[in-house]
Amino acid sequence: MKILDNSDKHLLPIIPKIVSEKLNKKVADIKFIGGGSFGRVYKTVLSDGEVIAVKAYKVQSSQYEEAEQLEMLSKNTSVKMPEVIFTYEDENTAILAMSFVEGKNVLEPFFLFKSKAQKESFAETVIDGMLEWHSVRNDKFGSLSVPSYESWYEYYRKEKQEPWMKGFAELSEKGKLSKNRLAVLKKATELFNSLPEEESEAVLIHADLNIMNIMADPETLKLIAFIDPNGCMWAHREYDLYQFRNMWGDAYGLYEKYKEKHPLSPYADFRVAYYGAMHEVSMRLKVGHVIPLWEDLNIRRMKKEMKKLKK
Repeated sequence: MKILDNSDKHLLPIIPKIVSEKLNKKVADIKFIGGGSFGRVYKTVLSDGEVIAVKAYKVQSSQYEEAEQLEMLSKNTSVKMPEVIFTYEDENTAILAMSFVEGKNVLEPFFLFKSKAQKESFAETVIDGMLEWHSVRNDKFGSLSVPSYESWYEYYRKEKQEPWMKGFAELSEKGKLSKNRLAVLKKATELFNSLPEEESEAVLIHADLNIMNIMADPETLKLIAFIDPNGCMWAHREYDLYQFRNMWGDAYGLYEKYKEKHPLSPYADFRVAYYGAMHEVSMRLKVGHVIPLWEDLNIRRMKKEMKKLKK
């Protein structure tokens, strides 16, 4: 896995050249508009006035994965999603060009001041869109293109839990993860693995639908689009829900609205919290850094849910 130079210094001179070669149009303007742990997104205005989004990734081949995920997800929800325009890769750069989506992502703090009715309507439309994905089923669990596991819990333990816990232990030995935090994750993992394994359907999931990846009208909070899937796969539906509680997602009642519309397993609250905590700490392994606020939030929630189960 090659980590690419994801700096403006590297990207700003070359993105216009790549876009021009691919679309036979010059770039009139380009500016950085946001990004996360895996890539940076640039609003790119073409010479004919068309506006596109160009995402540059930190890891090679990520653009092909996201393009596949966008195309699969967009076919199975009525909510707007970016359309893939082209992909590009060389030894130093990995790019996905998409249609530009208007609106603001709901991580913007001003959305918190919207009315209760607006938040309720927003949550309703978000969950309705997600449930359209969750109505698409597969016989097996796993990757989007080659699912191979009969059981969700077998998949999760072998592909996520076991390698992550091994990686966490190595980080702890190097002083990059506290021993106390590792001990909490070990206890939570023991509890997770001790719970009854209910049968579950393999459904299509977005896997990263936190409020940063939900676009809304800044005036009305009406849902505009879903963006940025990361790890879209065939999974237990509960694995698609932990991101609803990340950041300040609880302010919009997304997780509770989902439970209202589709009953979950008796241990869902703990499992969802566990998935969230494990995912956030795994970012230390995936991209070499962590956002302390989000990691701490997820660890605290997981500990709270652990206490509830032990009562």
